[in-house]
Parts: sequence; structure tokens; C-alpha cells
Amino acid sequence: MMEINAQPFAFPTRRHELALIVIDMQRDFAEPGGFGASLGNDVDRVTRIIPDVKRLLQGFRDAGLPVIHTMECHRPDLSDLPPAKRNRGNPSLRIGDDGPMGRILIAGEPGTAILRELAPIDGEVVIEKPGKGAFYATELGDVLKQSGVSQLVFAGVTTEVCVQTTMREANDRGYECLLAEEATESYFPEFKEAAIAMIRAQGAIVGWTAHVDDILEVIGHA
Repeated sequence: MMEINAQPFAFPTRRHELALIVIDMQRDFAEPGGFGASLGNDVDRVTRIIPDVKRLLQGFRDAGLPVIHTMECHRPDLSDLPPAKRNRGNPSLRIGDDGPMGRILIAGEPGTAILRELAPIDGEVVIEKPGKGAFYATELGDVLKQSGVSQLVFAGVTTEVCVQTTMREANDRGYECLLAEEATESYFPEFKEAAIAMIRAQGAIVGWTAHVDDILEVIGHA
């Protein structure tokens, strides 16, 4: 067993049971004119992590380890979108409405797509999720079980919402979770800082956090 330098203490990894999950690196959350920007957020905070997410992706691909992407999106008929979710946010531009990149967060629309620089390649799983957590109403649990995965490295956005929610879901299901600090981001720096503190509090109560370089150093070894 190898160890990744991490907080609050080293992350012991069974490398062959490790997978990367990239959460919601979508145009609607990262580009001007998308849903994130319509809520008044600084999307530049999201785009600045692209190089580190890309490095992680390449490292896992080179190591032959599983990569999973998630996209938050809903059916065109909105049958999987609760009114309680649709009615929050910007009242002038809600999920399902027409936006600059098609209907906001609707499956198949241009804005829902993963950023070109981080696009999935053949063989990588893409999970379309209607909720914040990637296990809710998706096949993620079955995918991980079939892959023999027990440990998950997380990247993506936003740290305090979809990333942290999925980590908590995974933790409750018995997975060991590691957050790549430079490869995740929030529109609010104080929220990212708080989420990281909560994740690794009380002896990694939700999971560990580590730097991208430290993760890559270990997965690059057989």
C-alpha cells in the first residue's frame, strides 16, 4: 500500500482501487453567459482550475485508472426537476429557461456540455445527475461497484455544493475520499476554505485533501 501526502494525515491508497471523479465542469458553470454567471458569480474562479483538473485527468489516464465525469442536468420535460429547486436562484433566468447557450441545465443543450479542454474520452463514464450529489437518481453506485473502486479522488465545482455533497454521499457508502485542492473551486473563496476544513475535520470525518502534485506522484508509480 502506498501513501499520498494529505491532510489531516497521509492517505493510504490501494492504487488499483482508485478512481477520479470530475464534478460538473460544464459550460453553464464556467463561461460568461451561463447559469453561474447569471446568478452574479465570477466564473473566472472556475476557469482558473482548468489546468490542474487537466493534469489530474491526464495522470489518471496515463496510469490506466478509471475516470468519471458528472454533469448536473435535467430532462427536457423537467419531470426530474422539483419546483423547490427550479424556484430558487435568479428569478429572471431559471433552470429550463432559454439562455445564451440553450436551455439552462437541460440534457443535450450546449451549455450543459463539459468544457472542451476537459472533455471525456472514449471509455470514460459520464453521469448525468439531477441533484447536487452524484449518487442521487443515477447509476454511479453500480458503476463504481462494477469497476472494483473503493477510493475516490475528487475535482470540480463547486467545492461546497456538488463536490462536498457527493463526497459525503460516497463517505456514507464506505468509499475513502480525497479532494484535490487546486482542482476544485467555489465562486466564493471563503466557502471553499470552509468546505475543505469541514471535510478533513475530526480525523478526516468526510475525507482527506491533498495537492495535485502529491496525488500525481503516487498514481504515476506502479
